Amino acid sequence: MTDNARSLASKATELLRLHQAPEILQVINVWDAITAKVVGDVPGTRALATASHSIAASRGYEDGENIPVDEMIAAVGLIVAATSLPVSADLEAGYGNPGETVRKAIGAGAVGANIEDQMRPLADAVAQMRAAMRAAEAEGIDFVLNARSDAFLRAGDRDPAAVLADAIERGRAFLDVGATNVFVPGLLDEATVSALVDGIGWNKVSVINVPGSLAPAKLQELGVARISYGPWTQRVALTALADAAAELLAGGALPDGTRALN
Repeated sequence: MTDNARSLASKATELLRLHQAPEILQVINVWDAITAKVVGDVPGTRALATASHSIAASRGYEDGENIPVDEMIAAVGLIVAATSLPVSADLEAGYGNPGETVRKAIGAGAVGANIEDQMRPLADAVAQMRAAMRAAEAEGIDFVLNARSDAFLRAGDRDPAAVLADAIERGRAFLDVGATNVFVPGLLDEATVSALVDGIGWNKVSVINVPGSLAPAKLQELGVARISYGPWTQRVALTALADAAAELLAGGALPDGTRALN
C-alpha cells in the first residue's frame, strides 16, 4: 500500500469513528482551499465538509447540479489538499451516476459524501445509495455515506405525519444498503428530531443547523450524530464582506480585529 493510500484509509477510518462516537460531530462547511485551511486550523475542528451550493456559487453556477461534475470534484480536491483533516464531499444527487461520482471523489481524497434522494421513488433512491456504497467498497476504505432525504425540504402542504413517516422509511432503507447516517435537512423542532432518532436510530441521524435550529447540546441529548451548516457558513462570510464594503464606501475603516488568516 502506498503512503497516499494509507493516509486515505486512515482518514476514512477516523471519519467513521467520529460519526460513531457518542460526542456529536460538528462539521463546518467550506467551499475552497482558503476556507478549508482557515476552518481546519480552528481548535476543535475534527473534520470538514464541503457545501455544493457554496462551491457552485463561488464559481458562478446555480445550485442543483448545474456545475459540471469534474469541476465539482476538482474543487473537492483543492479542499482536501488544503487540510490534513478528513473531508466529506457534498455530491448532490450524484450527477447522474452516484457510483462513478463517489469513485471520483475518493480519487480526489474525500472519505465521505452526501448523496441526495431528491424524493425520487424509494426504489430509485435506494439504488442511488447502494451504487454509492458499492463504489466506495471497491476502493477498500471505511467510507462515510451521509444519505440525505429531502422529505422535509420538499414537504409542501403534505401532512407532517406523512412527511415524517417518509423520512423514517427512507432512512431505514438507506441504512440497510450501507449508509452510515441519514441526513434530514430542514428547520426541525425537538419533537420531530426525537421522532426521527426513534425511527431511524440513535446516533444515526444528521441534521443541518440554520437560524432558529436547536442547539448542539440539545441535539446531542436527543441522539443526533452530526450537525452541518450547508450554505450558511458562506452566507456568514458574505454578510461580513457586504457589511465591510458598505462601511468602507461610506468612509469608514476596516473592522477592528481583522486578522491575516491566509
